[in-house]
Amino acid sequence: MKNEKDNLDELFSKFENQWDVEELNSDHQMDFLQKLNKKEPKKRYWFVTAIAASIVLMLGVSLFYKNEKPKEFKFASKETKRTDSIFNILIDNELVKLKEKNSPENQQIIDDAMKQMKTFDADYQKIINELQKNGENKQIIYAMISNLQTRISFLQTVLKRIEDNEKLKNTSNEKTL
Repeated sequence: MKNEKDNLDELFSKFENQWDVEELNSDHQMDFLQKLNKKEPKKRYWFVTAIAASIVLMLGVSLFYKNEKPKEFKFASKETKRTDSIFNILIDNELVKLKEKNSPENQQIIDDAMKQMKTFDADYQKIINELQKNGENKQIIYAMISNLQTRISFLQTVLKRIEDNEKLKNTSNEKTL
């Protein structure tokens, strides 16, 4: 420990006249406090950069991502639109009747009917796409009406079969004299 103290003393003696002993102004503390309290506006380059990056990102996404909503089909003639509306209302009514008949005994028949309806719907969508592509002509209109009629008669047949099954179930439990 004594050796360390000697080394320090030797160091101080070596630099004895080279120390900066200048005294600070009396206002130095006040100047320092003023600078400390003075709030300089922070430069917000990061904020501007973030906004610019967001704009560039949004533009890039909008250019590469086309937000194409499926076009709503518009019929060329009012008669075709009216025909389509009437048939679709009838189909919807038959579907409601079919769903009302839902029971454990009828579940398989209804499930099979709904699968078949999906096939009819897919065919109908192809017809509508063809109608949009080529415009209204007699063959396409006939195919559209034929599809709609087929769906209605199919649903009516399914409902008739369900009713027959229900009657058969009820009559099998009865006794005849």
